[in-house]
Amino acid sequence: MSETKPRYIAGSITPLGEERHPQPKMEPLVPPDVERIACPLEISDYTTAGVEEAVNKRYWVCVEDLVKRGAKSVSLVGMPIASQLTRPRVLALLEETRKRYSVHADAHAEAVIDALKFLGVNRIAIASRWTDELNKRVHAYLTSAGVEILTITTAGQWAAQAFSMSIDAGMRMAIQLGREAMKNAPKAEALFLAGGAWRSLAAVPIHEEDFGIPCLTNPVAQVWRLMEMGVAPPVQGWGRLLAMTK
Repeated sequence: MSETKPRYIAGSITPLGEERHPQPKMEPLVPPDVERIACPLEISDYTTAGVEEAVNKRYWVCVEDLVKRGAKSVSLVGMPIASQLTRPRVLALLEETRKRYSVHADAHAEAVIDALKFLGVNRIAIASRWTDELNKRVHAYLTSAGVEILTITTAGQWAAQAFSMSIDAGMRMAIQLGREAMKNAPKAEALFLAGGAWRSLAAVPIHEEDFGIPCLTNPVAQVWRLMEMGVAPPVQGWGRLLAMTK
């Protein structure tokens, strides 16, 4: 039986590849005819030096690889990477990508900003497991886009700790830090579970039920972008953003 040709191929530039960070089976969230492919930066760490080295060495290599494999869109994955680069540089990089390859160029950080606008919220609490140093860069990136951050948690993680977590540990942390963030900022209009390595999707509907406000992650915002573009339909059961409800 021949495989169905994908209707749309969405490319991701990820921090690490499968060899260094094996991916467990994930909730599809998009139709079978939407194929998601990836190319890794193979980042050493989320430090400024680690991000600069990986992006300078691998970003355009990854874009070229994804486009050759049929990607119609390319997204730079990871809040830490975009935050270390700063928003002006990310926006310039995305614009150059569009010009060179005529594809939709995006970043997790930009998808999050636009998703918050879609939801009609601006004052947010952030559940973060990263170090204070990295949190400052995330804070600077989002506030430069006009987002008001009421609180941001920390668990002192850099890349090595983030990528070595088990699914169970990541899920537990996503719930614990989400509750901590909302305790610190009960008037927040949305809860942002920052990061993708901790597999926090399952915590989204739990937090929404508990706190009565939208909850999102940056991987969720990436999928929402495909919905906003008309590539994928809304999905029920995984939070307001993926259901395309405000």
